[in-house]
Amino acid sequence: MEVITRHLEGLRFSSETRSHSILTDQPVENGGQNSAMTPPELLLASLGSCAAFYAAQYLTTRNLISSHPSGLEVTVTAEKLKPPARLGNFQIVVNCPVPLTEDQRLALTRSVHQCVVHNTLASPPQIDIHLHTPQAAPQT
Repeated sequence: MEVITRHLEGLRFSSETRSHSILTDQPVENGGQNSAMTPPELLLASLGSCAAFYAAQYLTTRNLISSHPSGLEVTVTAEKLKPPARLGNFQIVVNCPVPLTEDQRLALTRSVHQCVVHNTLASPPQIDIHLHTPQAAPQT
């Protein structure tokens, strides 16, 4: 997977992958225009949509909900922590629109735990940063 992020103006950025793009910005109080989610909000959205995908897969494959809008909803919250600045104490709340047996509840919870984003955050990956700059003009 690859995503390329480009600076647009001010604190606005566009991130693109395949034929899709998303914008990020900062709230007005942080110097932005509040025109899009912040990167940390996108992280929560990524976790929530991944958890929702796994929950929906579990429920639809067992014919507990249809693939059309079902009422399934996932809420993700986190706290800002520091130092260093980061998010922590994530909470994922899955609001299931149908009653489940205890075995189904456990199985649905196990399914949500299979989310790729959840597993990435639970086992932090190595992150390498490489800086590329144009060559400086020769000094004369």
